[in-house]
Order: sequence, then C-alpha cells, then structure tokens
Amino acid sequence: MVDDTDDLVVRTPEAFRRAGIDARIRHRVSTVDLRRRAVEVVDLDEGRTYWEPYDHLLLATGARPVVPEGIDPGVAGVYTVKSLDDARAIKLALQAAPGAFVVVVGGGYIGVEMAENLRRTGRSVTVVDRNATLMAHLDPDMSALVTASAIRLGITLALEEALISLDAPGGVVRGVETDRAHHPAQIVILGLGVRPDAALAASAGVPLGAAGAVHVDEACRTGVPDVFAAGDCADAYDLVGRRHVYQPLATHASKQGRVAGLAIAGRPARFPGVTGTSVTQIGSSDVSRTGLGEREIRALGLDAASAAISSTTRVGYMPDSSSITVKLWGERGSGRLLGGQIVGGAGAGKRIDVIATALSAAMTVEDLLGLDLAYSPGLSDTWDPVQVAARVLVRDL
Repeated sequence: MVDDTDDLVVRTPEAFRRAGIDARIRHRVSTVDLRRRAVEVVDLDEGRTYWEPYDHLLLATGARPVVPEGIDPGVAGVYTVKSLDDARAIKLALQAAPGAFVVVVGGGYIGVEMAENLRRTGRSVTVVDRNATLMAHLDPDMSALVTASAIRLGITLALEEALISLDAPGGVVRGVETDRAHHPAQIVILGLGVRPDAALAASAGVPLGAAGAVHVDEACRTGVPDVFAAGDCADAYDLVGRRHVYQPLATHASKQGRVAGLAIAGRPARFPGVTGTSVTQIGSSDVSRTGLGEREIRALGLDAASAAISSTTRVGYMPDSSSITVKLWGERGSGRLLGGQIVGGAGAGKRIDVIATALSAAMTVEDLLGLDLAYSPGLSDTWDPVQVAARVLVRDL
C-alpha cells in the first residue's frame, strides 16, 4: 500500500541533528554502569568502544520479536516482522519468488495484517495458530467474526495447530511442521508478537516488572535514581485491571516518551496508565478492543456480565450502511464499565474510542448510556451501537 519503505520513517537522524539532538546511529550500548553513571558504547562502523557519562539515562530499547525455542530465524526464507529492515527483506523475497507459498505463524494483529496484505498481492497464504480462532485476545464470539473475515479473503487457516519445527533441508525453508500437519512454504513469516528488550536494564540491576519489562512509575522513573524507561521495554499501569501490565503499543510508547522527556527536563508530567486500546482492519472489517476481555476478567476473579449486540454503522436505510457487533463488559454490583470489543464495517472500529474514554474516566455502564453522542443518519443511528450495548448490559448489573 506504500511504494517505498523510506516513506514510513517518522524522523531521520538528520532531522534529529537539525533539532540539536546528537543522534548516533550504528552505535550499540553494551553495558550500563549505574555506579559510574555511564554507558559503554560500541561504534559498529569503526569498531571502537568508549564510555559516555550521563546525568539522566532513558532506556528505550524497545522489544524483540518472539521466536519459538528450537526455531532458527537465520534459515533462508524465514522472517520476523518488527523493523523496516524486516519489511524490506520480506518485500525482496516476495519479488524474487512471485509464486512462492507463504506460511504466517501467528494469528494476532501482526500475523493477520501480514496475511491480508499477502492476499492483496494474490499470494497463497496459510496462517498457523495454536488457538481455535484468529485474534484470540478477543473474546471467542468476537474473534470468530474476524476468523470468518479471513476466510472470505481466501486465507487458508490452520488453527489449533502448534509450530513444532521448520522443514529446512540445507538451511533453506521448504515448509513448517506443526503437531498436526506439514505445510509447504518457500517463505515463512513469524508473527508471534514481541517481548520486552530489557536485558540491558536487567544486567545493570534496574528492577523489572510485568512480563519482564522495566518497571516504571507515572513519570516513567525506574527504581534507580535518574534512570527512566519508556516504550516497548517498559511496563504500564492498567487503569481497569488496576495492576501493572505489558502492552507494547505505539500509542503508549509515544506518550511515555513525551512524559519521560518532560520529567527529565524537570517539568511535571505523568503517564496515568493504559486501557489497552487497539484497532486494525481485515478486509472490509474493522476490529478493535479496549479494557478487559473475558480471559482477563476470569483471571482477575471479577464478578462481571457481558452483552453483545448487532446493529448498523449508520441508519439502516442509508446507503453503504454496514453491520457492526459491539460487546461490552461490566462489573456486577458496582456497575463499573470493564471493557469493550467491536467488529464491523467501515466506521465501526474507531467507536472504540468512546469506550476507551469512558474507561479512562472510570465511568459506569449507566454513565456510558447517558453520554450525549452525536447523531446523524449518515453516521449513526439515534442510539449509537455502543449505547445500545450499554442498554442491554445495564439490565444484568
């Protein structure tokens, strides 16, 4: 959909330098010495090593793609999806083998988006996932709608299958072996998510938190004086679950980076927390979620009820009106809104922002029901589908 991967670069090193920031690319920090208040830096081009002192240190080391144990990502034809370099490598591989069978391992956001775009180019693509549906972070009834969308796109699904090994004679991939079948492939894409890249912090003695990410407070401070962390290497406070979690999303990373920079500069700033809001598209379907879902609610032991409704994105008699399914969760007794999920046609997905705002404000389901939302036949019904779901849910709370 984008001609040149360079168009995806948000800011170049030169742009940083013009802003007075000493951006040293092709340099790797190998050690953090908290006592010395310095970092050991390796210049990858010149091969020299030097120490750089700091007054404040910000750890923004990001995340690493998940690679299953026993799987060698160095096998020819096997790719992870994390950086622009990964994207360039995959694009070149596809151009070199226009008729290649592609297997995508992982049915989450990255795997599904990759599979959809492969289908856009006419590729034969199979998605392998150990769960019974795609996007299993959604509730089963909602993820089933996503699975149906993938099937309509012509994506072959190998669900409830776990990756066991690569079929790679001579170091060149020829397929994948699961616990149930062999799937031929000349290109294998691992889209299994990410883990925090916190090894540098851990080796220095910086305390870790949720999922092995660097633990931070509202100002992105770590447990070490003058050391901060932000982005995919750091955890965050879950406003709904009331615990620290690891949610590596671009929106969180950007906001945490801003807060960390302000705090280091001595200005009051806070990152209050997250609700885990995300949105994507597959085919003609928008898919979004925020807050807690069935799995998290069960794990936290909350007494909760849910309601799912089917409606249309605008008044049914209007042209281009499409279906939308909204599901909400609320806590019995308190009536507290706990989460929401949406799957539907164009214009459905961004409605999740209303639910996310309500969660951030600690609203009840009744509060959500009373919100003064906009109405126009070409954009929504008199009762927005989000509020229709709230009307149904409030009866059980």
